Amino acid sequence: MLVLVLPSCGGEDEPQIDDNTTAVTPESVEFTAAGGSRTVSVRTEAREWDATTDASWLKLTKNGTSGKSGSIEVTAEANPSVKERSATVTVMAGRARVKIPVSQSGKEPGPTDKDIEMPEGYSLVWHDEFAVDGKLDKTSWTHEVHGPGWVNNELQTYVRESFDGKPVTEITNGNLKINCFKHNGKVYSGRVYANVNTGWKYGIVEARIKLPKGRGTWPAFWMMPANNDFGTTPWPLCGEIDIMEEVGNNPNYTSSSLHTDAYNHTKGTQKTAERLTAGAQNDFHVYRLEWTEDYIRTYVDGKMLLSFSNDRKGDARTWPFNKAFYVILNLAWGGDWGGAQGVDEGCLPATMEVDYVRVFQKD
Repeated sequence: MLVLVLPSCGGEDEPQIDDNTTAVTPESVEFTAAGGSRTVSVRTEAREWDATTDASWLKLTKNGTSGKSGSIEVTAEANPSVKERSATVTVMAGRARVKIPVSQSGKEPGPTDKDIEMPEGYSLVWHDEFAVDGKLDKTSWTHEVHGPGWVNNELQTYVRESFDGKPVTEITNGNLKINCFKHNGKVYSGRVYANVNTGWKYGIVEARIKLPKGRGTWPAFWMMPANNDFGTTPWPLCGEIDIMEEVGNNPNYTSSSLHTDAYNHTKGTQKTAERLTAGAQNDFHVYRLEWTEDYIRTYVDGKMLLSFSNDRKGDARTWPFNKAFYVILNLAWGGDWGGAQGVDEGCLPATMEVDYVRVFQKD
């Protein structure tokens, strides 16, 4: 049991009514990789108390906060990474602050993990090899649902898994397929997020992808900040990492770009690089991000494409890449870039295929 007592301001002969004595049981909480719930008891001399956590993967259910005793049900999501993670639950009562350490073990590496080549100094922390035919794993992937014109004047409607029985995402023959098709006069496609609530801070992120064909297609493999409040930190101040983009009107030319408040395409100052990736629409190629606190670099089939260094000014307008970002895969149709030379609906349906997505972090 952890007890925190703050000194009273009264004299020795005064009655000691200390509303700053707070105790919690247990003093720390541990979870397996599978997650689950644990109950923490709270006793305090204060009139009321509250609790918060610094982790998005924890949920707190508080009971009896208006009295001197109560409880907190701490619920942890499953850990998708092989690395252990930690957090803190803080109980506040009067002037007292009691911090409860929370830890969660990483998941056990699967058989496939052992066959994956590790970059030197890195370990595999999350991946999806799309080995089982069917639908995406909902514990890792989230579908975007939005109508046309939502961003970049794109023409497609993003839906969850399928529309009228036709899948926008499906796993077949060991690959994730993101399908873009026309149905009853409208175009539907898929946009999915990996670990949208937690993301990863720094590491190597790579995917092996075969791009679609056709004027109007706009496939992308990119990242945005997890749990960002766009009301207070709007785009592009929040930052954006585009590992791979391509448009069907310029086939096989793949690009990488970084967007910040100081460097973005609305000002024509974005940090970008483009190169012919011969056969990108006919075969799979590996697109990789290497991200550290010092630099961001992208690669295509092991050859560096873009390099951008942290200017060390501590200015979010030039380097907002010091927080967790999550992975995005999508196939857009038309829009400011994808439709810059019009669209050819005769190319539909079109499909973006993904062999795997992997995330490595330093040991």
